[in-house]
Formats: sequence, structure tokens, C-alpha cells
Amino acid sequence: MPGAVRARLQLRARLYALIREFFAARAVLEVETPMLSAAANTDPNIESFHTDFSGHIDAGARARWLRSSPEYPLKRLLAAGSGDCYELGRVFRNGEAGARHNPEFTLLEWYRIAWDQRRLADEVIELVQAALALVGRGARIEVLSYAELFARELGLDAHRASDAELRVALGDRQVDPAGLTRDDWLDLLLGHRIQPRLPADRITVLHDYPASQCALARVLPGDPPLAARFEVYLGTQELANGYHELHDAAEQRRRFAADNRTRLARGLAELPVDERLLAALDALPDCAGVALGVDRLLMALAGCASIAEVLAVPFNQA
Repeated sequence: MPGAVRARLQLRARLYALIREFFAARAVLEVETPMLSAAANTDPNIESFHTDFSGHIDAGARARWLRSSPEYPLKRLLAAGSGDCYELGRVFRNGEAGARHNPEFTLLEWYRIAWDQRRLADEVIELVQAALALVGRGARIEVLSYAELFARELGLDAHRASDAELRVALGDRQVDPAGLTRDDWLDLLLGHRIQPRLPADRITVLHDYPASQCALARVLPGDPPLAARFEVYLGTQELANGYHELHDAAEQRRRFAADNRTRLARGLAELPVDERLLAALDALPDCAGVALGVDRLLMALAGCASIAEVLAVPFNQA
């Protein structure tokens, strides 16, 4: 085994130990949830792997999806009274392969009861700084709103600029506009015009996303309304996505239905929603949750340009 590969495997093991020590010191419980589910992630931008169970029908639904995150079962545990908890494990997303994506990857997801998204973002910073210390590094911190970042970097009002203005701001990037929504244009600008400029030695925390990008977050009233959501970047790497969690089952059902309408409009399959999550959601305690990509954090720690460099066996060799 080449020395560089062994060193990165050792770094992964040290990071896992640090994560477990970090949460043990804070009395956050480590749990393990199913990788196969009878429900799927309806997010139109995520494709899940599908399989069929061949055993006796009494064991459960035949159609199963590999989880793209442990979010739904973790919320069910929270609603049942687990208290603060986290899971460190593998998740799966079909079609996602490249320098920053592997179809199976390691995700760290955790939830804090009676916290909001701002307090949880601070804890993410603490964890990332502790991880950087493993390799003798640190980072400056910048916290700013989604609107502030777009105004500074592109001179745009992210909440009120027209779709035409967003397209012009993309510059010479050639993109087929067919079927793209306003949020797609915003994502393209963030990913192609803003993210590559983020300084390598900085942890950047973005908060107050457009309400249309709320996913499973609460929406904050105001003009414009904003999603109680944040993202954390280390240099140009997007590491984490967190929410002050929605606990309104009726509203979440509406969002799942909207996801499926978007999927159908894009020619994608309509997917079954997680009825067990919806049944538990009204009992979800006030909490904030976040998911952090461990492989991307390792890329930043090891100075690697490709996710394959921090995996024991990348997808094309599995």
C-alpha cells in the first residue's frame, strides 16, 4: 500500500475518533438507523438507489431505497424521546460521481434539542476547527447572510433580482435554460461564480437562504420570508447543510407533494413519501439539525483535489 494512501486512511480513523470524542463530551448519543427504507427522498435534485426485497411479503414492503441521508429515521427517534443524537455512516446517491462526489459516501448528521440554526452553526465551526487541529491548521471564520454574499460578490439582490439578471450574472457559462427555475440559477451562481472564490483558509457560514430553498427547514416570516437554514464551507468545499427543523406534518406533506410535482415535470419518477416520518413530525421537539460530508472534510484536511484520494476504494474500483 502506498504511504500516502495509508496516511489518509489513518487520518480518517483519527477523524472518526475525534468526532466520537467531540459528541461524547457533549452527551450527544450515537445511534444507528436503517440504510434501506420503504420511503424515498423526494428531493428533485437527488436520485436514490432502488432495490427490491425478495423475502416473505409479511416482512415489509418489497420496494426499498438506499438512504441518501439518515434524516428521516433520526427525526423519528427524536420524536420518540431519544434526546440529542448523531449518526456517522454511509449514505448513497445515484448518478453523483466526480471530483467532489462518490455515489456512496460518509455523512455525519446530528440534532440538538432546543437549539436554533445559529447556535448549531457555531457547533459546526467548533467541530471543523477541532478537525483542522489534527493536521496543525486553523481557519478564519466569516458569517454572513445569503443576500450579503450575493451582493458583495456579484452586486445582485439574491431575493429580488429577475431571472434575466441572474442569467446575465452567470457570464460566459453555457447552460441550457430549459426547465431551470429561479433557484437553479441561484445555485449555478453560487456554485460557479461565488464558491470558487472563497478563500482556502476560511470557514464561511451562510445563513438566511431564500424561503424557496427551505427543504425541511422552518420559514422565517418577513419581507422577504427566509429559510432558517445555513451552510458551512471550508475554503471552496461545501461541508455542511443545517436547519432549524420544521415540525409541522401538514406543511411537510405539502412540500413532499411539491417535490413530486417537480419530479414529474422533469420526467422523473414520483416517489413514495415517508409516512412514518409525517406521523412523527408533530411530536418532533424544537431542534436544529445538520449534515456534514466527512469525505469532503478529509479532502480539505489532506489537501486532496479529488474525493477518490481519501477513499479506501473509490466507486470505479469497487
